[in-house]
Amino acid sequence: MRARFTNDLKEAMKAGQKRRVDTIRLINAALKDRDIEARGQGKTVSDEDILALLQKMVKSRQESADIYDRGGRPELAASEREEIAIISSYLPKQMDEVAVADAIKAAIAETGAASVKDMGKVIGALKAKYTGQMDFAKASAAVKAALGG
Repeated sequence: MRARFTNDLKEAMKAGQKRRVDTIRLINAALKDRDIEARGQGKTVSDEDILALLQKMVKSRQESADIYDRGGRPELAASEREEIAIISSYLPKQMDEVAVADAIKAAIAETGAASVKDMGKVIGALKAKYTGQMDFAKASAAVKAALGG
């Protein structure tokens, strides 16, 4: 993934795509911060960690865009949405609701979860398999409902 960021940055610079260049630089800066943090803990940053970082960046920009919309600043909201589109292009295709429901059922069966107390196991199994492919905030609500919570 790191090589893709570098190559895309070079291409965007050659093409004069200012928004794309700025966004990829933001991704690289966030990734460098994550590398420094991981190095301090004696770990390395995996592709799953990078996907989680990208998801966090998308979520942050969605929240900002909503705030700008409510505040009557459509130009800033549009800017945030452009960044969301660029960052999302590095994420795997998002699962639809039916696929998420099927994955939750499979994870519950796989972990043997019987109650809401087992929710952590189910979410852990989902994160291991589907990082970057589903919104875990929504998925956790669905898992809780499926476990009778």
